[in-house]
Amino acid sequence: MKESFQISETFQVSAKRLYDAWLDSNQHSEFTGSKAVIRPVTSSIFSAGDKYITGRNIKLQPYGRIVQSWRTTDFPPGAADSRLEILFEKANGGTRLTLIHSQIPGGQAEEYKKGWNDHYFTPMKKYFKK
Repeated sequence: MKESFQISETFQVSAKRLYDAWLDSNQHSEFTGSKAVIRPVTSSIFSAGDKYITGRNIKLQPYGRIVQSWRTTDFPPGAADSRLEILFEKANGGTRLTLIHSQIPGGQAEEYKKGWNDHYFTPMKKYFKK
């Protein structure tokens, strides 16, 4: 059975700044603290977390929405990619980033939800305070 969840965080930067950083290898690597290879091109493949995460950019709507196929090395053999949708909305003088992670293999959603907070949102808060 597939699982899903949604989490949000507000950052005191523009949607453009968040969107551009997410899709830039150097900035993505800096804010997560692990190597990422990504570019802002639809259908291009990416990796993050020192290749722990891999996927493909499915849809890119500048400063509004990113849709990606997404998987980790912990996915069961033969499991299909999950779907990641990232939304950027103005909020409280900054941008609310909402992450919708769906089609996750059964039993893994809570681990990934914690991972998004620990390895993305928490370090991103520090990175974007600079």
